[in-house]
Amino acid sequence: MLPFVRLPFVSKPVGYELQLRQDLVEFGRMLHAQGFVAATDGNLSIRMDSDRVMITPTAVSKGMMHPEEMVIVDLQGERLSGPCRPSSEINMHLTIYRMRPEVGAVVHAHPCTATAFASAGIALDEPLCSEVVITLGAVPLAPYATTGTDELSESLMPYIPDHNAILMANHGVVTYGIDLRQAYLRMEAVEHYAKIVLAARQLGCNRTLDDEQLEKLFAARSRYGKNG
Repeated sequence: MLPFVRLPFVSKPVGYELQLRQDLVEFGRMLHAQGFVAATDGNLSIRMDSDRVMITPTAVSKGMMHPEEMVIVDLQGERLSGPCRPSSEINMHLTIYRMRPEVGAVVHAHPCTATAFASAGIALDEPLCSEVVITLGAVPLAPYATTGTDELSESLMPYIPDHNAILMANHGVVTYGIDLRQAYLRMEAVEHYAKIVLAARQLGCNRTLDDEQLEKLFAARSRYGKNG
């Protein structure tokens, strides 16, 4: 797993909250434009400070959101402000924030290829591509749990500490990072890698990296992480 740099929460400049709202709108539109979500699928959130999270509203297309629709909740999921209800999967986001204090943003989507692997019960954990080993690592498969329930959070808990992206069986993908940009880029990386794995399987020749090659990549990943 790529190491995170733990940073203390500090006071934010005027306009910080508006910028977060605009960021959620922008990255929501990017998810929609990439075809990672359809209709009202998916949700995104940002940790505002040590006590508050801003999350996208429920039942709204991620390609049609407005800044004023975002919802602010505390780490127990209680709504603090916002005209809409928060995403029904708010508990999944809060579980990740509670277990990973350095995480600053969470993205959940249903990219087609990666979700197909999740629906087929296949994790994306084969070391086929050196770039993915360095930037993403293995993407495990969490067992199926009903969306919007505590069971979903419980199914993810064993994987959250050591991974930055998780497939959810018969559901989709969740990624997270130090900020919304990193969380979104990891979603892109998961879907890109899923396409590579699918193509390799169709070609009938999966040549995974050997232990020596992986050891060198892990060393490179460590250097990469230290450079931020």
